[in-house]
Amino acid sequence: MVFAAGLGTRLLEATQNKPKALVEIGGKPLLQHAIEKLKKEGFSEVIVNVHHFSELVIEFLNANDFGIPVHISDETEKLLDTGGGLKKAASFLTGDEPVLIYNVDVLSNLKLQNVIEYHNKAGALATLVVRDRKTQRYFKFDHEKRLVGWINKKTGEKKIAIPENFDQTAGMAFSGIHVVSPEIFKLMPDEDRFSITDFYLYLAKNHLIKGYFDESEIWMDVGKPDELAKAKQLFT
Repeated sequence: MVFAAGLGTRLLEATQNKPKALVEIGGKPLLQHAIEKLKKEGFSEVIVNVHHFSELVIEFLNANDFGIPVHISDETEKLLDTGGGLKKAASFLTGDEPVLIYNVDVLSNLKLQNVIEYHNKAGALATLVVRDRKTQRYFKFDHEKRLVGWINKKTGEKKIAIPENFDQTAGMAFSGIHVVSPEIFKLMPDEDRFSITDFYLYLAKNHLIKGYFDESEIWMDVGKPDELAKAKQLFT
């Protein structure tokens, strides 16, 4: 599933008349980069959620043949946040295989099948791809890479799922890529709009949520203006 419903407010002028998903890098919209990467990595079906300028995204998807089915989860009437977006798309995600979630503003050469294999081998309910990089908000993992909490180092806010050794655990930055097992849909809250970060932290108290520590060469959050500029230079 590609999360493509965001407002793209950080990109300012670039998203005045189009959604973040259709901002181009190297002559291709970000959404096309994401779908083509997923196809190349062996994924046979893709779901894209839409909200901001949803009609333009739907038009783009209908006008292009990516060689695999691409379904639309329409959040035009109400933006459902990351957790709610996944919940709304559940009808497309039936079956017993894990679901990979990929933010549309991420550019990465991470081998996604390696993450799937790691997730399956661990028997995790969810696996979060994280990196050792500077940011404000960090997931915290124990020595077995199990999620134990979250911290905002700028404000000092903490969300602790497993108190033991929280202060001694590794803080890693989320990469906007994660895998969930289908069982997770049975555990979702009743509300239609909620944060997947808070949901993972809630689940971590009683379920195995793992971290995949990514050291791949390329990872960029092009939802930020400076990173977008760098990506345009890299992909020219």
